[in-house]
Amino acid sequence: MGILIKNGYLIEPKTGKEGNFDILIEDCIVKKIGKNIPSKGHKVIDCKNKIVSPGFVDLHCHLREPGREDEETIYTGSLSAVSGGFTTISCMPNTEPPLDNKVTVRFVYEKGQKSLCEVLPIGAITKNREGKELAPYFEMIEEGAVAFSDDGNCIMDSNIMRRALEYTLLHKKPIISHSEDQNLSKNGVMNEGFISTKLGLPGIPKEAEEIMVERDIKLAKLTGGRLHLAHLTTEGSVEAVRRNKKYLKNITCEVTAHHLTLTEDAVVGYNPNAKVSPPLRTERDRLSLIEGLKDGTIDCIVTDHAPHTFEEKESGFENAPFGIIGFETFLPLCLKLVDYGIKLKEIIYKITYGPARILNIERGFIEEGKQANIVIFDPDIEWIYTKDKIKSKSKNTPFLNWKLKGKVLYTIYKGNIIYSDLE
Repeated sequence: MGILIKNGYLIEPKTGKEGNFDILIEDCIVKKIGKNIPSKGHKVIDCKNKIVSPGFVDLHCHLREPGREDEETIYTGSLSAVSGGFTTISCMPNTEPPLDNKVTVRFVYEKGQKSLCEVLPIGAITKNREGKELAPYFEMIEEGAVAFSDDGNCIMDSNIMRRALEYTLLHKKPIISHSEDQNLSKNGVMNEGFISTKLGLPGIPKEAEEIMVERDIKLAKLTGGRLHLAHLTTEGSVEAVRRNKKYLKNITCEVTAHHLTLTEDAVVGYNPNAKVSPPLRTERDRLSLIEGLKDGTIDCIVTDHAPHTFEEKESGFENAPFGIIGFETFLPLCLKLVDYGIKLKEIIYKITYGPARILNIERGFIEEGKQANIVIFDPDIEWIYTKDKIKSKSKNTPFLNWKLKGKVLYTIYKGNIIYSDLE
């Protein structure tokens, strides 16, 4: 017996196929996509007035294991992810110890095999993420690493960054850059500007990001290596990418759902759950990020899911760690982009096939004969994001008690229903 998805509105980003179709799933794969497929004893999911799309693909999250299992584990992270519609997630290497060798990468990959969705490890660019000596890329790739990043730390040494990009010509995996001049951002806790001055908090100027974005792009031009710019936040960064993408094909970039939704105003009241890295910026910056999505400058949307314990986040704004959880609020935050003139099919592309293409993995599409990773959601359901609904081990979110619109109803991974909001 298989699963028959009936009457749903399919949005398939790889081929552009869109419309009312039935989808038959048997033996973990998509058996048939068509009209009026007979049920023949299959489990039927009636998706009238619902959207059917590929399972979401997250290029940027933090699962904390190994080392900080009090904040999140690979399993609890996958539980949170599937409830948000994700079937593939890629976790950053800033764990304890970091993912800078084949042993730690293998550990994460094997743990991921026992989780509720696909978990792909991202290896560190440098040993111990110290920015001094390149990590052993090829042995990490053999154990499942799909990209390399020192996320949380910027590679301040331009020569090290150059060599890392040159290696991508051999292993074809992107270098994901946390572009931030750490000399400019040192001790900063929020965006530098009027609000940081009013609150008496040390700021992080937008130039800390923009200077390194420009440097990384120039190094990508010099080497021809594959550069992916993580979590852009400023108007200047978007403009730099837009200007250079006209003639450079080896650059991609991302934006987080929370930077598309919130501004530095969320910090007012010293809300530690609005403390993120890079920081929330101005309304002008936020609108420039949306414009970058509209014109194709920005390639994908990510969660940057970053769980922390209650005690850590409530230790005072300046002491609190950067980061918020993001899997479960991702869909409704992305759907807000429709109000800015971005079509739903374009949003789906940016959260499925778009990030999968950057990682060069066969994910983010629905195709006959291929693995069935599918999400079914209702874009019109309104719901309140209360603490009891959070599946993550941590609860650090600025969206607590928000009324959200758009809800995941089913997540199907490898042809099996691994999450349902209805059963």
